[in-house]
Parts: sequence; structure tokens; C-alpha cells
Amino acid sequence: MAHTVSYNAPVILQGAHARLEPLTLAHADDLFAVGQDAEIWHYMPVPPPRQVDDVRAWIAAALELQARGATLPFAIVDVKTQRAVGSTRYLDISARDRHVEIGWTWLGKAFWRTPINTECKYLLLAHAFETLQCIRVALKTDLRNERSQRAIERIGGAREGVLRRVVIMHDGYERSTVYYSILDAEWADVKKRLAEKMNASF
Repeated sequence: MAHTVSYNAPVILQGAHARLEPLTLAHADDLFAVGQDAEIWHYMPVPPPRQVDDVRAWIAAALELQARGATLPFAIVDVKTQRAVGSTRYLDISARDRHVEIGWTWLGKAFWRTPINTECKYLLLAHAFETLQCIRVALKTDLRNERSQRAIERIGGAREGVLRRVVIMHDGYERSTVYYSILDAEWADVKKRLAEKMNASF
């Protein structure tokens, strides 16, 4: 199947509560301000930022990967305040095999369990399946992160298995990773679950 949309092209994904826009260094101050709770970073591959330059370095690394076509990073913007409140990205991008992975997702703790979190998943999945015409979207999380696993399962993600001791974290912990996936044939049901979760219609 021929594709007219690039999997790597920066794009703005607009929702009622959240806007996903291309991540830039201009987001560093906002992200540093909302990223001060250490619990946010407990399962992330990088340590909590101690100064805004740490966030700038993290963004620069993400943009370098984007330039190589490896990832497509987004800032998560709260529509109400127009401030960046987190970040997420597509990675493991393969236009040939028509799949992407959603990962590196984090939000300021005040935005956990809010419509912003759910809408971000909806925007990324809808773009992947409806615009990019993906046949598979993968999601993964730390084996220790039960909250994230239950959240993925609630929207219909299929647990595929565990890669054992696959990532060495910044504190030296050897992380095992749980993989989930959603296939194109499953998207309609997942979309419905997300809509119900947000108490909205898409």
C-alpha cells in the first residue's frame, strides 16, 4: 500500500484538553517546572531534572534522534493554560512495516488521571491508525509499573510478553520491560473505550 504521509513528519495533534506539538527547546522551562516530582521519573530511563539545563539536554537528545528518523517527539500542552505539561513520542518507527511504538510518555503529577492523559493516547493512536495507516502500535512499560500496565490493559492493549533485564536504568537497576500492542483491527474497540473513558464522543 502506498503512503502519502511521512511517519517522521512533525505534526500537531489537537484535542479538546491536550495539544501534541513538535517538541522544541522552547518547551524546556515549562517542562522543568512541572517535572519536579521525583515520582514522575521513577520508571523513566533518565533521572529527575535538577536544573533546566538537564531538560534542555534531554530535549536536544530527543531532537537528534528525530533528525535521524528514529523518533518523533511531542510536547504535551494543556489547552486551558497553553503550557507544556509533559512529553511523549513515537519510536521504533517503520513505514515499511507500518508500525510505531508510543513511549517516553510522562506528565506533571497534577495531570495524572485527567482527561489530558487519556486524550494523549487517543490522539497518538488515532493518528497512527487513521492517518499513518499503521497495522500495529506497540506500548511498553517497566515490569514494576503496575499502574501503567493496568491502564494499557483497560483500553484494550494486548500483553505480548516480557523482555527480561533489557535496559540498565540511570541508577543501575536492570529493568525488565512489558510489551503490549494494539492492531488496526482492534482500533475501533480501543477508540470506543477511550471515548467512554473521557466521557466524550470522537
